Amino acid sequence: MVSIRCKLIVKSELDKMGLQYGNVDLGEVDVKKDISQKQKETLRRALLVSGLELLDDKKAILIERIKNVIVEMVHYSDELPKTKNSVYISSKLNHDYTYLSNIFSEATGITLEHYIINHKIEKVKELLLYDELNLTEISYRLNYSSVAHLSNQFKKVTGLTPSYFKKIKAKRMITLENL
Repeated sequence: MVSIRCKLIVKSELDKMGLQYGNVDLGEVDVKKDISQKQKETLRRALLVSGLELLDDKKAILIERIKNVIVEMVHYSDELPKTKNSVYISSKLNHDYTYLSNIFSEATGITLEHYIINHKIEKVKELLLYDELNLTEISYRLNYSSVAHLSNQFKKVTGLTPSYFKKIKAKRMITLENL
């Protein structure tokens, strides 16, 4: 629902400025006419008040689009695509994966694969806390080759095994309930 609220804020600011626009999507706005530097600065300040940022650097925009595709892929779909991440991301952004990977690493200091892994582990944590799926179901849902692979990656990122993570979170919840 955050993206809907953001879209409404962006549309409202564009309307206030009298700018004509087409599609307003997560991370992108199709403005019909070129806007002046003064209009860009006015829009930048108006969006900043709402916690949004105006990007007009092509590389920064592409980095944000890459991040949005990964977040959408990992957090907002019931299952990850069955294709390789590289194929999925390339097709979504219409760019060669090597190019995307290189500019992402250069700009963020982290590889695209590590960024994906970090988001997958965050999703694993979330699913473990919901306690609706077991580790086998989680590993299948997130396209891990095995539970062992998921567990190894989880431990490498968090320093904990998935079962220990779940156990300490459950203890914290019990402690909070007893306060």
